Amino acid sequence: MTLKTVRFNTKDKPEFYKVLRKRVNGYFKENNISKFANARMKWKTAIILTSFFTPLVLMLAGVVPNPLIQVLLWVFMGVGMAGVGLTIMHDANHGSYSKNQMVNKILGMTINFAGGYALNWKIQHNVLHHTYTNVSELDQDIDTGKLMRFSPRQPHFKFQKFQIIYAWFFYGLMTFYWVVAKDFVQIASFKKDELLKAQGKSLGMALLEIFAVKIVYLFLFAFLPLYFMEISFGFWFLCFFVKHFVAGLILALVFQPAHVIEDTEFPEPDEEGSLENNWAIHQLKTTANFAKGSRLFTWLVGGLNHQIEHHLFPNICHVHYGKISKIVKETAKEFNLPYHEHVTFYGALKSHFSLLHQLGKAPIAT
Repeated sequence: MTLKTVRFNTKDKPEFYKVLRKRVNGYFKENNISKFANARMKWKTAIILTSFFTPLVLMLAGVVPNPLIQVLLWVFMGVGMAGVGLTIMHDANHGSYSKNQMVNKILGMTINFAGGYALNWKIQHNVLHHTYTNVSELDQDIDTGKLMRFSPRQPHFKFQKFQIIYAWFFYGLMTFYWVVAKDFVQIASFKKDELLKAQGKSLGMALLEIFAVKIVYLFLFAFLPLYFMEISFGFWFLCFFVKHFVAGLILALVFQPAHVIEDTEFPEPDEEGSLENNWAIHQLKTTANFAKGSRLFTWLVGGLNHQIEHHLFPNICHVHYGKISKIVKETAKEFNLPYHEHVTFYGALKSHFSLLHQLGKAPIAT
């Protein structure tokens, strides 16, 4: 199965998305507001970037000599790094932060502060995940090889019965893997599938950019701390790993309950490569919201608890999702379509790990 052979069913209630898009566009027009970042989003950006860099500046300045407090500051940096990814980098790389694409490009490169490469993220997330959500072999967000089984369409292995236990550890490794290997593995894969070519980038140039990103990242978060803080390599690596583990765990626990839960579907193309639904309805069936009622939680996770709205309108800044969610939910109900949601974050996590347990202990009939 390849990208070129899989297609959506354009005859499946095409009027749904037309009506929904008209209503959402009408909301912005009637209220005379932009779909991009507003003043609150810009203040939020400043707060998150400050919270991320302040611990590093304090430690480099030598005002925090206590090792325990230093570890806690690295933990805080991990939280800040997740915040940058969830709220700033994410919108910018979708082109929804600003109507000025140069602003989006610059803020999109904040993924460099997590040791990642923006172009790889765009291909994996924007091109593959947002198009072929929960489709095995195409959506890389649910493809970890044999390690984890996220879909009933994937092969089952006996050791996966323990995945509900070891998932926590491997979720924490997500951004650490970005730094050491993922970008190199992905760029080779994207070159093979001609996805890199579609972005107008050669393999050589992409590799050069990846190396540049890694060098700058390690200069900031490895060389500078080791040089100015006069700490041992072992202590630095512990702190560095803890920072990434915290960030990776937060990111995974926000993204996984949005797609890999008991309510969502895992469609499979038929023999001719056709999926059952059109793209918009496919997104409804494979995506879920959670904890929409908590304004603080919504602020912290960059509105990605409104994942349905994000998947249907990735070109809209997340600060608007709360308002348009009512329109999306009512329109879905009108067309007799699902709108998956959990009232609490705990409920979404419970459903996610319940599915992991089911998928791990034995194959599930499809």
